[in-house]
Amino acid sequence: MMVVDSHTASDDPVGIPSDRDRLRAQSKGWLDQATSIWVLTLGFIVLTVLAAGPVRVLDYQLNRRWLYLFNPDLVWFAQNVLDRIAGQAVCLPVLAAVAITLAYRRRSWRPIGFALATEAAFYIGVGGLKVLLARPSTTLHDPRFFQGGLLDLGDRGISYPSGHSSEAILIYGAAVYLIAHYSGASQRVVHGLSWVVAAIAMNSVVVSFLLGWHWITDLVGGLIAGGLFLRILTTLDQRLLDRERRKTFLAATL
Repeated sequence: MMVVDSHTASDDPVGIPSDRDRLRAQSKGWLDQATSIWVLTLGFIVLTVLAAGPVRVLDYQLNRRWLYLFNPDLVWFAQNVLDRIAGQAVCLPVLAAVAITLAYRRRSWRPIGFALATEAAFYIGVGGLKVLLARPSTTLHDPRFFQGGLLDLGDRGISYPSGHSSEAILIYGAAVYLIAHYSGASQRVVHGLSWVVAAIAMNSVVVSFLLGWHWITDLVGGLIAGGLFLRILTTLDQRLLDRERRKTFLAATL
């Protein structure tokens, strides 16, 4: 049975896509291409080269504790409320709740496995990039790469890419992916949740920038890195799902 969204229903003959359906399909196609693994990988490489070279001066010039200068009364709220939305203490329980609920409803461990893979991608993938590139944080006033280090400076020596902005995309995006592919949520709900993820990501970037906690390229790099690892995970999961469907179909036809 197909559920038709009353808001998008039209007088078009059944089975013939409307102009709005075609526009949505075209937009989705462009979005898929723009967020493909290769495009995101190239984007991250280009940004890293720019951040290590000509954009480094801009990073330094833009770095200020802007919120302290213009509205210090908002600092506590920004630090303890807005910034924590993209932190592990908030986003990880959200992902865990979604994965466990869907695993129970579908009688499958796959949502939990996907959530665990997402967390591993954050620590191994994003964390590995942070350690490898070893960029000092803004508190050390040095935006050069390979001048920091986890062992020497702790978390102040691994600024790029930003963990918070990557989490906003990777962890919350993984939760939306699970809802989209492992539940009966409508396209409208999934679309709305995607906008929520975008808002959380933007909040993470703006708050960290205004507090002066990250170079601006750290934050943009985090968004790209989070999107890249999310795309890798979803692509692998879709391939596994397709393989299982083919096996089930072949078993049913024998």
